[in-house]
Amino acid sequence: MNQTVTYKEKRKWGFTTGSCATAAAKAAAQMLFSSDDICVVRIVTPNGRELNLDIIDITRGEHSVCCGVIKDAGDDPDVTNGMKIYATVSKSEAGIHIDGGVGVGRVTKAGLRVPVGEAAINPVPRRMIQGVLEEVKAQHAYEHGFRVVVSVPGGEAVAAHTFNPRLGIVGGISILGTTGIVMPMSEQALVDTIKVEMDVQKAANRQCLLIAPGNYGLHFLQDNLAINLQHVIKCANFLGETIDYASELQFESMLLVGHVGKLLKLAGGIMNTHSKMADGRMEILAAHAGMAGAGADVIRNIMGAPTTEQALAYIAQSGLTDNVVSSVQEKIEFHLHHRARNNLQIEFIVFAEQDRILMQSAQAQQLLKQFEETI
Repeated sequence: MNQTVTYKEKRKWGFTTGSCATAAAKAAAQMLFSSDDICVVRIVTPNGRELNLDIIDITRGEHSVCCGVIKDAGDDPDVTNGMKIYATVSKSEAGIHIDGGVGVGRVTKAGLRVPVGEAAINPVPRRMIQGVLEEVKAQHAYEHGFRVVVSVPGGEAVAAHTFNPRLGIVGGISILGTTGIVMPMSEQALVDTIKVEMDVQKAANRQCLLIAPGNYGLHFLQDNLAINLQHVIKCANFLGETIDYASELQFESMLLVGHVGKLLKLAGGIMNTHSKMADGRMEILAAHAGMAGAGADVIRNIMGAPTTEQALAYIAQSGLTDNVVSSVQEKIEFHLHHRARNNLQIEFIVFAEQDRILMQSAQAQQLLKQFEETI
């Protein structure tokens, strides 16, 4: 039986397309060594959660096995919910080669986490698939390799309702997921849970909050700043609500740490950072680049960039990085302070690829040190 997870007994978590592809690949690989069909397969997601997923549509070829898993997004509004994610696995001489088939997009623009020309299967799902296939190899004392082709019937049509066309991903959806789990991000239940976490910290007499929007921020804090994550609050897309409640509870300060792809939106006054609510990242960078003296060609390149990292690369090539970062930082500070209405000291650290700090407010490091001392 497919396993969903109850969220605070109100909302269901689901599982990502990456988890679906992983489970399908594991089941197909196991069935290469047995004539018995596998109806349920167990995987462990990157965040340590165990899933037992139903296997459907088993098809045996002369040298391959294909099977699928139905994507269940839980209570999150996800256009891929209910889609069938298939994996066809065959034996090979060596290595584990993963590619996309029908309905899986292909990357055509630089700047994404997957190289141009490859299937839009993100790094974490690739590692998940490789991991379960290594398990199968060990289980059967198999010393050669596997070829995996992930396919999603109907994926090309569904992709039209995602950001893939803008990102230069053509022909289908992306196989995604950093945790393997889909958490409902848009419900009041999640905001209520964030507030409960803040209540707990206030009750413990802490006056400084450390906030990360998502997993990238958590990983950055843990891996680069050696922060104990026990007291870090993950606010998802609800930055505005988090600031409002911190002010209401009369916290003294807040340190916000996140990836530029998320926090850049703050420079436009966007306080709910879900892509369905607003984007504006390229418009923000293009406007600030224009103010710094960028020409029309540079601005056009920024507006057509698939990611903030690529846009920043165009800005760097024009020699305007310092001026653009400085003016963007001023706008982020303005909008954060305006939201807090001067009732709360808010500092921030914004990082980019390779975990480099792109910008930080004047007292961010001091506040970070204060927080370290409170743990």
